[in-house]
Amino acid sequence: MRLSNLADYAVVTMSAAARHCGGARVSAAQLAEETGLPAPTVQKLVSRLTAAGLLRSIRGAGGGLQLARPAAAISLADIIEAVEGPIALTSCVEQGRHECSLEGCCTVRPHWPVVNDALRGALAQVPLTQLARMEAHA
Repeated sequence: MRLSNLADYAVVTMSAAARHCGGARVSAAQLAEETGLPAPTVQKLVSRLTAAGLLRSIRGAGGGLQLARPAAAISLADIIEAVEGPIALTSCVEQGRHECSLEGCCTVRPHWPVVNDALRGALAQVPLTQLARMEAHA
C-alpha cells in the first residue's frame, strides 16, 4: 500500500502549517516555499484541507491560513482522508456495484471492514504534533 503523491504532499503541507501553530498566520505561498512543493499544488491542497475542516482561511489584513483545530487533535488519518476519501484497502466495502468478478461469491469481503478499521485506527494514532517535529524518531 502506498499513499498518492497528493496525500503525501498534504501531510507535508499540514506539518509545515502546524509548525506555525500559535504564531502568525501563514500563506499558501509561504507553505510552498517552506516545503519545496509547487505553489499550484499547495493551493489545491489548501482548498481540500480547508473543505475538510483541517485548515481555516482568514481573509483581509493579517489574514492567511491556520489550523482549524489544535495540531494534537488532527491525525494522519484525518489528513489522508481529506485528500483520498475514506481509508479502505479495497473498494468492495463501499456501497454500490464494483468491478470485481468475485463480488457475488467472495468469502473475504465481510472481513475487509475489520482490516480497514485497523488501518484507519493505526493512522489515527499518529497526531499532527508528532509529524510536525523537525527531528526524526526511530
